[in-house]
Amino acid sequence: MSDSPKRSSFLSSFLTTLTLAGAGAIGAYVAFIRPWHLRWGATEEEAKRPLLGDSLIENAKLEATHAVSIHAPPEAIWPWLVQMGQGRGGFYSYEWIERLLGLYPSNANHIIPSLQELHAADAVPLAPDGAGLPVDIVVPNRTIVMHADAPIQARIAVMQAGYYRRVTWTFHLEPIDATNTRLIERWRADWEPTFSNTLVIRALLEPGAFIMERQMLLGIKSRAERAWAMRERTNGQ
Repeated sequence: MSDSPKRSSFLSSFLTTLTLAGAGAIGAYVAFIRPWHLRWGATEEEAKRPLLGDSLIENAKLEATHAVSIHAPPEAIWPWLVQMGQGRGGFYSYEWIERLLGLYPSNANHIIPSLQELHAADAVPLAPDGAGLPVDIVVPNRTIVMHADAPIQARIAVMQAGYYRRVTWTFHLEPIDATNTRLIERWRADWEPTFSNTLVIRALLEPGAFIMERQMLLGIKSRAERAWAMRERTNGQ
């Protein structure tokens, strides 16, 4: 019987320590990790710069801007962006994660001539059934803006159907010089502000989307640079 108060005290101390550790981890994520991944690779100026499509959502609850430098001109990167999509050129990200989500990824390692046409009112497929994001703006060799006002059906059971009310996804090519370019990617979203929606988006979708989008940018970078290097070597012969 004498051990009972000790066990109770130990359990209470353990739970207190666990709670404090959890609170500390959440605080560190909110204060440091989240601001970092919401603007990974982007300069302060790029993160704050208005891009085409921003005006489609006036008060976004989420805005993430990511960027990467690519040793290739915009016209050498553009074909990789135009052919993006499920069942098209893919998204150049982690195929094993996409399979876990029930997708059928196939990331192209070459430019596909038959997929080089993209126009406003087209759609970029996100799922095997063809559901995707409508294309709103296309400025060749410069900007693609996908935009949806209608709800996107949720694939997560705890998320209410139509969790995103409005979404824009922008890819912008900014020349640095004749052979180098900044690729800036921006995701903006608004949703029904229920507790479950906000919790799932903040805790799961934000970090999950960052993991996939970071790898996407790096995948585009490696493919475009490899193709451009081959072209430079060929022209130099």
